[in-house]
Amino acid sequence: MDFLDELRWRGMLHDSTPGVEEKLQSGMVSGYIGFDPTADSLHVGSLAQIMTLIHFQRAGHKPFVLVGGATGMVGDPSGKSQERNLLSAEVLQHNLNGIQKQLEKLLNFEFGENKAEIVNNYDWFKNFSFLDFIRDAGKHITVNYMMAKDSVKKRLEGETGMSFTEFSYQLIQGYDFYYLWKNRNCVLQMGGSDQWGNMVTGTELIRRKDQGEAFALTTQLIKKSDGSKFGKSEGGNIWLDPAKTSPYQFYQFWLNASDEDAKSYIRIFTLLNQEEIEDLETEHNATPHLRSLQKALAKDITVRVHGEVEYDKAIKSSEFLFGNIGIEFLNELSHEETEALFAGVPNFFINKTELEQGVAVVDLLAEKAKAFPSKGEAKKMIAGGGVAINKVKVLPDAVFTTQNLINQKYLVVQKGKKNYFLLVAE
Repeated sequence: MDFLDELRWRGMLHDSTPGVEEKLQSGMVSGYIGFDPTADSLHVGSLAQIMTLIHFQRAGHKPFVLVGGATGMVGDPSGKSQERNLLSAEVLQHNLNGIQKQLEKLLNFEFGENKAEIVNNYDWFKNFSFLDFIRDAGKHITVNYMMAKDSVKKRLEGETGMSFTEFSYQLIQGYDFYYLWKNRNCVLQMGGSDQWGNMVTGTELIRRKDQGEAFALTTQLIKKSDGSKFGKSEGGNIWLDPAKTSPYQFYQFWLNASDEDAKSYIRIFTLLNQEEIEDLETEHNATPHLRSLQKALAKDITVRVHGEVEYDKAIKSSEFLFGNIGIEFLNELSHEETEALFAGVPNFFINKTELEQGVAVVDLLAEKAKAFPSKGEAKKMIAGGGVAINKVKVLPDAVFTTQNLINQKYLVVQKGKKNYFLLVAE
């Protein structure tokens, strides 16, 4: 497998410095990508860079993952309109631990000459004094060179300006590259196209400080076809941590991709080969309503991030909400998983003591679940057979008690085919 060819046909390659192709063809190359530890989980916006490292390793090269324990204390101005909050050492360490666990699922850290390694730039910056830094790194890069970068220009022209802390970021990232080049034979830095300025500062520092040669390669920034930001949903970021974004919600994010987005996402985010993807595209074009691309995309990523068991649960959850799986499926889920499944629908609380006495279905629907604006409308729809509780159509004189609770806590109200409400007994 040729790394650059793989990125090209997948539509991922954006730019590279001269000589990258020849260097990659000369044998095993060590390269790295940096990840920002501002949270204890990566999100799907990080997946494009993780996929770059996966392809890099599959092509026989050695990936380094740099987690920015030091740079996380500073803040990268690239693509930002204002300065971000700085993090304490304790919070950073917690975040680094979470990120490392996620990466270990996706890259091979265990065996082979090209096994992945994680490095933390705090390790070489923690005892590096300010005076040593400006002597050993700062004197080699001019202010003119740093100010010519787009990320700096935009901030200087904006209303908030730029602190010296953030201005120094590209020099710190440049030194990361120098350190890894010098100590770990790391000759290639990769990242999103917004990181180009920081990367070439690193290659320049290596050249000026030690007359060395190093290379940079950038990938396309991912955007939705409608121009909106990739990786966001109505609830915010789509995280890799199942405690932040449930496997069901994660699966649904990919399943709900538009046809146009799915055609690019399946190349960027899956390990399916070119022939498999082209076959899926042919199938999808013939029967778009079956959503073959979205299903294959969602399966590949969900299995790799969360595993087969969670993928199967996500499928069953979808079939429960939109298909014919019965209410007993909820008994297989924990309370957290049940509430994650119904996170996108109205949730209401009901007093358990009150429920022990029995609550008439009309009161339950109109007053407790707020599924209807009035008891009259609730009665009318019940009479027409349009209301189900726990997947069973209800009768107008039905009474519900704690005996009807699923997992001793839930009543699932369904109005029509697609409108769900969750009643939580407490």
